Amino acid sequence: MTRIRRGYIARRRRTKMASIFRGAHSRLITQHKIRALASAHRDRGSQKRNFRRLWITRINAVIREGGVFYSYSRLIHDLYKRQLLLNRKILAQIAILNRNFLSIISNEIIKEVGWKQSAGII
Repeated sequence: MTRIRRGYIARRRRTKMASIFRGAHSRLITQHKIRALASAHRDRGSQKRNFRRLWITRINAVIREGGVFYSYSRLIHDLYKRQLLLNRKILAQIAILNRNFLSIISNEIIKEVGWKQSAGII
């Protein structure tokens, strides 16, 4: 059977990662590439978790500094009850850029749902 030479795409895939490694490391390219791809795959998930934690912390800090005893979990619960589906990234951006608007949203929810029910006192 004759030998088949691989095409342009396979060569490009190898050289794209190999350009980083020089010297003796270039001989170990497959091991380095496997390790780099595994780390990239793992860290994409942790990056998503870290950003979600950051957004939750920002929202909670802005809500609690407003002088109203209203927690993050209660806000999210009441948002879902009123079917206002705002994700945490958007709420965190509102909290950073316009704190008054987030307090207006939380005050409207408190009025709508009722303070006793919102605070958990029934």
